[in-house]
Amino acid sequence: MTPLPQVRTPPAAVGAAGLMPQIACVTLAIFEPEARVTAAIVGGGYAALILSFLGGMWWMQALLRSDGRWWPYLLAVAPSLIGWGALLVVLGGIAPPAAALVALALALLASPLGDREIGPLLRGVPAWRQLRLTLSGGLGALTLLLALVCGRG
Repeated sequence: MTPLPQVRTPPAAVGAAGLMPQIACVTLAIFEPEARVTAAIVGGGYAALILSFLGGMWWMQALLRSDGRWWPYLLAVAPSLIGWGALLVVLGGIAPPAAALVALALALLASPLGDREIGPLLRGVPAWRQLRLTLSGGLGALTLLLALVCGRG
């Protein structure tokens, strides 16, 4: 029996370090209540940035397959548009930062479904898929926590 491939240390360590900006925003919002709006906007911006990165990953997967269909590219653009929309409604005063954070968190938590739909590149590598689930789940949960903290009076 062939052992399952393991995620190498650099991607795991750097990926985990990618959670630090959101941890910093949550910490700031908890311990400095007057900075909650700033923490929400910065944390929302970071979540939107990561969503855009994930969409770029899907775009590249479709390109590597020379996929001629429209929907993989439309799906790949969706995370960037969700992030942009969430920031736009906050900066435009249409919705409070906590509402945008919830939308961003849900998009992050749902993003592994896009991996499944967009292509087989991660399907065959269980260790990488687990890392992806852990990081998206971690960032999504931290973003939800930030929404809860920032949504308090």
